[in-house]
Amino acid sequence: MRNVFSRSLFTAFLLLFLAVSVTVPIHNTLQAEQKKIILQHADTIEGSESEGGRYRSVIGNVEFQDGTLTLRCDRATSYEEEHKIVLVGNISITDTAFAIYGDSGVYFTEKQTGEITGHVRGRMLDNSLFGMSSRAVVNKAKSEVWLYDNAIAWHLKQQISGESILLHFTQSGSSKKQNIDEIQVHNNAFFASADTLSRSPVVYDQFSGKKMVIRLREGKKIAGVTLTGQAESLYHLYNEKKQPSGINYSSGDMIRMFFTDGVLGSVKVTGNVEGKQYPESFRGKRKINLSKFAWRERENPFRNQKSLP
Repeated sequence: MRNVFSRSLFTAFLLLFLAVSVTVPIHNTLQAEQKKIILQHADTIEGSESEGGRYRSVIGNVEFQDGTLTLRCDRATSYEEEHKIVLVGNISITDTAFAIYGDSGVYFTEKQTGEITGHVRGRMLDNSLFGMSSRAVVNKAKSEVWLYDNAIAWHLKQQISGESILLHFTQSGSSKKQNIDEIQVHNNAFFASADTLSRSPVVYDQFSGKKMVIRLREGKKIAGVTLTGQAESLYHLYNEKKQPSGINYSSGDMIRMFFTDGVLGSVKVTGNVEGKQYPESFRGKRKINLSKFAWRERENPFRNQKSLP
């Protein structure tokens, strides 16, 4: 009876110690420099040791905090020797500007990098951009979010797609709010923008290339777009009275788009330039669309939601 009681008492003490040690923020300099991740909540805590070293599992309404970064999931296992936390079920990684959701993932505590897989979807908290892919990597140290494998994003009335999309964040203003200052799209880059001057028929300006770089002002309005490598463009023209005057197709080594107050103002094509002009009668005809064009707004996982899930 004494041995059983002692082991039970020891187990209870160990779990209490684990709970206290991971839920209470650390304030001393040495541990602060190690960037200890803090467990804010879990329904159940289990600790043990295997051949690979010590590990700790937390189950139910799990929430970790790493500076401004918050990780939530159904279950997590922390491997101390490997400096990683394996996340399972209803995963979200949220910072001050964005939230990424998925089915499974891992967070590397020393690198401050998290990887999420399985039906990945993400959004800016101000609803300025939504995206989805098969895999995402959040790099807090570099202020970057990568979307991999058939990545697509919607920015206002624009659609961006490619094999991978990089979102780079910067802080602006005294509030230190994070905004996207640059978007990169790698391989099969495509940009489509709904023509705001044409409501019937609805038409889209379209641009494609191997790589695309988009510059944004204050995280919302596009300032410029550059496409390189087998670049193509199809955009609709208007006269001084904003009346339709045809459609232009161009191709070249590089295409640069210039925006005024978020609206496409001019397009410059350089290097091995070829082009043609379609008459106004071709407006809205599918046969003139670029080969990779597909307006996929219905796939946006947040299109019917006004707030974060």
